[in-house]
Amino acid sequence: MTEQKFTRHDLDAVSDSPELTEQDRARARPFADVFPELAAKLETERRTRGRPKSDARKVSVTLRLDQDIIASYRATGPGWQSRMNDALRKAVAL
Repeated sequence: MTEQKFTRHDLDAVSDSPELTEQDRARARPFADVFPELAAKLETERRTRGRPKSDARKVSVTLRLDQDIIASYRATGPGWQSRMNDALRKAVAL
């Protein structure tokens, strides 16, 4: 695929954002100072994303298994690793 290049003239022709002046830069304030409630909400949401922390953390290991075993579990769809974990837990009576 050919990368399309734009000239400065092309960009200036479609830009409706004026250049920042030194006066604009001097007046600029941090987002959190201008919108403190929104900044606090965004920070809270950023910290709470992802999987909830668990008391029983999983450990990443490298394990060599037969191909047909892995294929069988993967064929069951999403969550196959958890189902494999459950089967191993049951096998060792935990």
